[in-house]
Amino acid sequence: MASQENKDRASTAAQLTSDIVRLLRKGAGMTQEELAAQIDYTGSAISALETGAQPANEKMLDRLEKAIGCGMGIFTAAKKYVRLDKYPTHFKDFARLEQQALTLCTYQNFVVDGLFQTEEYARALIGGGYPPLPESVVEELVAARMARKAIFDREPMALIELVLEESTLRRPFGSRDILRGQLSHLIDHSERRNVSVQVLPMDRGLRGQHAGARGTMQLVQSPDHRMMVYLEVQGISNLLSEPAEVTRHFHRYAKIRAQALGPDESLGFIKRLAEEL
Repeated sequence: MASQENKDRASTAAQLTSDIVRLLRKGAGMTQEELAAQIDYTGSAISALETGAQPANEKMLDRLEKAIGCGMGIFTAAKKYVRLDKYPTHFKDFARLEQQALTLCTYQNFVVDGLFQTEEYARALIGGGYPPLPESVVEELVAARMARKAIFDREPMALIELVLEESTLRRPFGSRDILRGQLSHLIDHSERRNVSVQVLPMDRGLRGQHAGARGTMQLVQSPDHRMMVYLEVQGISNLLSEPAEVTRHFHRYAKIRAQALGPDESLGFIKRLAEEL
């Protein structure tokens, strides 16, 4: 009964993976202990996997591929779905879109966008949130966030734009050393040919116009060239696809980008901030 309850609580990807492992293991005439010994895990770990009590991590999937994958690449393919399971529920739909996006444009006014975060910055940010999370959950979320960076080197190449409020570059999480490393990371990314990083100065409002006053947004173009907008606040998200709504947000983003410093000027600005820390 407990076994069935575990499986019912597990995600669809975890359930499918556990079923495939069990079927392939039995097809190979192996016990759980025999498979465990072959991939350097314990029998209880294989049991937990097959009952849904503990989903496989990427390391286990790599070893399962070699042991019982039969050269099909089935467990390698499963990794991206298992990785999606680690994201917060409200972010999963957008995470799928982000992986395949042709164009990704983001405006952030409180923290550096997750796609551009260093591991240390992400850990300080996630681990310092409220309510507090168990250390194991923090590490899973950090790993999932770092995995998103594959988009930077993906083929076909994605066009990625980031507009950051100046305040995000001055707000430390964890320590000033972490912030210094984060600024250096932004500098490195801004020099990629498919990436632009721009800074919206804090005194922009003194000029009587500030298009970013309504908060953050992420704009995405899908592989079939559909345009969508992702909005998130307090763990609640909204993915907009209605053309009039999307157009309104794209126009607002275009104005935010126009009000920001240019890419070269922004790069110099970030470098000066890093030197000041």
